[in-house]
Amino acid sequence: MPPPILNAARRRDRGIRKATRITSGFMHSLCILFTLLILLALVSVTGYLLYIGFSSINLAFFTENPIPYGMEGYPGGMKNAMVGTIILILMACVLGIPLGMLTGVYLSEYSANSWLGAPVRFISDVLTGVPSIVVGILGYELVVVPMGNYNGFAGAVALAFIMIPIIARTTEEMLRLVPQSYREASIALGASKVRTIFKVVIPAAVGSIITGVMLAIARVAGETAPLLFTALGSRLLTLDPTKPFPSLTVQIFTYASGPYREERQMAWAGILILIALIFVLNLIIRFVVRSKHKMTA
Repeated sequence: MPPPILNAARRRDRGIRKATRITSGFMHSLCILFTLLILLALVSVTGYLLYIGFSSINLAFFTENPIPYGMEGYPGGMKNAMVGTIILILMACVLGIPLGMLTGVYLSEYSANSWLGAPVRFISDVLTGVPSIVVGILGYELVVVPMGNYNGFAGAVALAFIMIPIIARTTEEMLRLVPQSYREASIALGASKVRTIFKVVIPAAVGSIITGVMLAIARVAGETAPLLFTALGSRLLTLDPTKPFPSLTVQIFTYASGPYREERQMAWAGILILIALIFVLNLIIRFVVRSKHKMTA
């Protein structure tokens, strides 16, 4: 017959295991509950957005410019805003992607023995979290005031300013993941450091770098505050970046804060298109990441 001490130890162990199972089951149920609540909120918001916004989407939404209140065809569409947003993002990419990538290359490959590396890295981290309205005011002072009017160039500069630190830090981290043996093998074969970086290191990390670029584009695609202070917006379809420039986010803000019901419905449709754009960009990011993982597997 087991001694009383052994029986007590077994009962205690059974009690501990039971309490552990109860606690584990409770926490698991709690996690499922909060997951369902988050999914419910997401589905509710998405469903409401589709219900309100989809009813205002038609062919005219994509092919016509906004029409003033009281005129035939009111309220028109958002062709100008969609085209303007694409142009602004392209101009921001032309400025932000090269600067961000080169900064990331410097931080990864050249900053080890330089006093400048730590300050640049710290500033990049700070700029990543700077409120977008601050970027808008900065763009206003640096570009709008010297040029004398609101313009598309100022909007592109403000968006590029947001993109640069994101791309720089992503590029740095992705380049650091490339094995050092790649660099050593390239230099041993007689390649210079610059050639090694651009022919060996960057191609090895290009998939991850593209992911960082797409994340930066997705971030600036939904920005409104910087464009209110720089590009301002326009109800006309213009391709001249030296003048006030249309954008989807500013057009949504203008319509949503307007007094007319038709314009507010158009704002909901614009929000739906903007979310769809960001959704597509995120799908592209996931596709690139998955393709990169398959290539390296």
